[in-house]
Amino acid sequence: MSKFSSFNFSGKKALIRVDFNVPLNDKFEITDDTRMKAAVPTIKKILADGGSVILMSHLGRPKDGPTDKYSLKHLVNHLVKLLEGATVKFAEDCVGEVAEKAAANVQAGEVLLLENLRFHKQEEKGDKAFAEQLAKLGDVYVNDAFGTAHRAHASTAVIAEFFPADKRFFGLLMEAEVNNAEKVLHGAESPFTAILGGAKVSDKILIIENLMEKANNIIIGGGMAYTFLKAQGKEIGNSLVENDKLDLALELLAKAKAKGVQLLLPTDSVAADKFAADANTQTVSNDNIPSGWMGLDVGPESVKLFSETIANSKTILWNGPMGVFEMEKFQGGTKAVADAIVKATAGGAFSLVGGGDSVAAVNQFGLAEKVSYVSTGGGAMLEYFEGKTLPGIAAVK
Repeated sequence: MSKFSSFNFSGKKALIRVDFNVPLNDKFEITDDTRMKAAVPTIKKILADGGSVILMSHLGRPKDGPTDKYSLKHLVNHLVKLLEGATVKFAEDCVGEVAEKAAANVQAGEVLLLENLRFHKQEEKGDKAFAEQLAKLGDVYVNDAFGTAHRAHASTAVIAEFFPADKRFFGLLMEAEVNNAEKVLHGAESPFTAILGGAKVSDKILIIENLMEKANNIIIGGGMAYTFLKAQGKEIGNSLVENDKLDLALELLAKAKAKGVQLLLPTDSVAADKFAADANTQTVSNDNIPSGWMGLDVGPESVKLFSETIANSKTILWNGPMGVFEMEKFQGGTKAVADAIVKATAGGAFSLVGGGDSVAAVNQFGLAEKVSYVSTGGGAMLEYFEGKTLPGIAAVK
């Protein structure tokens, strides 16, 4: 049993760092509440024990202090719904007299939501005095914000030092994130296949290098595949390319070969004559994409190759789409990879989907429930798989 689950929060004020950085429309309605839902089990456990909960989070990137657009007050009604009618109070600041008074008055079984941490510049600076002010509000500290674990901010990395080791915890979400990531990084059953997509090789250099030590297969899709293809001397037409990364791509291919890792590149593409939903398309070989055309998705041959590799895998990590899946004409590759992962999972493989766009894709295709685990932290998950120490995790440990 985990440290958090076995602790009794009765009579305690639990100060929880959550990641409520959710998208809002122009009417301040939440358009995707995944991150809020993810924190509910942690909050409910504390309330059920007879404790009270004080929540702190950031929302957006406010530049000049308090801004109505980024106020967490817009989340209160939805939070009440998610917590099935629990009392949720709101404090119009996260530190100082207003916050301290509200925290002092919060009763067992109640929730207090503090105003946006980033209305104070000290949060992102990792200011110690600011962290100490926040720490005053609770008896115990719980970090349940995996999405911000890679940031050395006051509420994620500095605050923990104001609580003794037996009064600081990972919440249930953070525990699940760390355990599932560890399972892939340090306990992967082979064959282990990593599927990496997205626009740029430069964003994924470190993760590719780190995974070469662990994976049997690395599948490369998305825009970054064309940098590898051009490096091999193939004609890629107007496809996305990082010309300053061609040598690096060749180095990575050579490194994979030396380590006996199968690095799979797409062999064909769905090409378009412009970057638009109504573009003309054709399926072309990646040996020779016509001038004026750009690859916006992997083609059927590549889908077959990738799907066969996934089918034979026991551990699967997916980070990044295979094409411009937001446009219907170019979502076939991403959808096929998602389907192959679901099928492999049903056959006993362990699958972890992490990184904003892959998560958006499995949600869009209604497949999130059919993979082993969907991570809530894009940047944090990426840095974890790059082998970096995450400040928010190190602080609690």
